[in-house]
Amino acid sequence: MVMTDITFIAWLAQAQPGDVQIYYRGFLAVDAEMELGGLSAMQRRELRALADAAFRAAQQGLVHLAQVRLATDRFAYLAIARPKPSEPKSNAFARLLAAA
Repeated sequence: MVMTDITFIAWLAQAQPGDVQIYYRGFLAVDAEMELGGLSAMQRRELRALADAAFRAAQQGLVHLAQVRLATDRFAYLAIARPKPSEPKSNAFARLLAAA
């Protein structure tokens, strides 16, 4: 895996509205939970942490999450940066990092 929860947050901190980041390619729900995806236990934990960071960012209004089908049971998972919230930048990202 190329992206981690920390590199995702670092991208998000610098992203401009409309910037797109592919944060995972595969079948996230299966790959993160089952050995069938071919990932080790540590890689599955890292993938769950990445997915959790993306979900928290979406909950805080920092990104839109989308997916594009690449093939049967294979997707590209996208984060699309939204305009930064009006609250001080450090507060939104501090909450995101605190949950990491």
